[in-house]
Amino acid sequence: MWRYDPPRRRRGPSPGDAHRRQETALTSTPTRLDTPLTLRSGQTLPNRLMKSALSEGLAEPDGSPGTRLETLYRRWSGGGYGLVVTGNVMVDRRHLGEPGNVVVEDERHLAALTRWAKGHREQGGPIWAQVNHPGRQANRRVSGNRPVAPSAIAARVPGASRPRALTDAEIREIITRFGTTAGVVEAAGFDGVQIHGAHGYLVTQFLSPRSNQRDDAWGGDPERRRRFVLEVLRAIRSSVSPGFSVGIKLNSADFQRGGFTEEESRDVVRALVAEGIDLIEISGGSYEAPAMMGVMAESTRAREAYFLDYARTVRSIAEGTPIAVTGGFRSRAAMDQALADDDCDLIGLGRPACVTPDAARALLERGVARLDTPPIRVGARPVLGRLTDLRPLDSAVNLQWHAEQLHRMAAGHDPDPARPWYRTLTSMLRYGPAALTPKRG
Repeated sequence: MWRYDPPRRRRGPSPGDAHRRQETALTSTPTRLDTPLTLRSGQTLPNRLMKSALSEGLAEPDGSPGTRLETLYRRWSGGGYGLVVTGNVMVDRRHLGEPGNVVVEDERHLAALTRWAKGHREQGGPIWAQVNHPGRQANRRVSGNRPVAPSAIAARVPGASRPRALTDAEIREIITRFGTTAGVVEAAGFDGVQIHGAHGYLVTQFLSPRSNQRDDAWGGDPERRRRFVLEVLRAIRSSVSPGFSVGIKLNSADFQRGGFTEEESRDVVRALVAEGIDLIEISGGSYEAPAMMGVMAESTRAREAYFLDYARTVRSIAEGTPIAVTGGFRSRAAMDQALADDDCDLIGLGRPACVTPDAARALLERGVARLDTPPIRVGARPVLGRLTDLRPLDSAVNLQWHAEQLHRMAAGHDPDPARPWYRTLTSMLRYGPAALTPKRG
């Protein structure tokens, strides 16, 4: 098995160097799945397959990562991925997206975080922590606190609480928290962080005119709405060394009328690139319009990569900054084509890693042509479909089914692809109607 040796912390190449490196790649050997990728920070990813963030819900009651997360990530460490990104690491224990979120506010859990990172890197490549604040998507039943958001506007999902609008001082405190969290995870041995700027969480709430109706320094027009994410990036950069990578998971759009558009997203990309972001992962949607869950038209799903068309439109804007696309990729042929056509630089795998933990090795070494995942949809559709829109229920059951696979691996077991949807639904109903609300991303 190959072993990843992290580079020494150093100042990475300039944006111009990264752009010239991209131009060279386009005029030489075509990019393949096993082609290494060097980021602006100087960090080299050994191949083009990324295990994207999956919220695990496996932290200890105090918010620390324990043996279950160590076991799960050791399983993924042998999977051959060029990059592994953890699930939500929350910056504020007062506001959690779900039970079992890891929380990093200071160094109180540094030893446990170090074991988590070290356990993965015994066999695996670079590991980044996804840092997040849920904003209005915080689970009030978990923390006991009223959610906060740019504006006092509730998400249009069942059971959502009306949030309290943040003050200017509170916004600045949250920005500082992102920087603090990044500094701690670097000290623990992680190779980078990914800002969660998608799926309706706080960064997305600031970007979208549907959820951000402020008229101060943090809202009122696209430039002020994107100030929050830029300040978060700056706070992280000021808290870590130059060789520590910083990426973002960004919505292409939130797929809602009057919401965050692709044009605005491209402007955010321009601003992030100017600030020196190392990697941009493209996703889309929110729990109000869950495009990231595959809840979309069959014609769109058939193209495999849901957000590849958008990724093509930001290649020139990105100026050599690598673009990852997550959502829908299943066949080796589609992945190879996306890289060969220079539509993206990294292929993100989420749900496939839940049922095939060594998905990258399966593609690169065993010659697997397709990573099939079971279609998890609620049954009895002719009857239930007359009573309600089944798409939100499908999303909730789908997410929980895949979370159950993570929990099996965290307990030392293999995934169970044959687990029927109704067993997952039954286990969810034990926790009441609120369990049917999608919470993970």
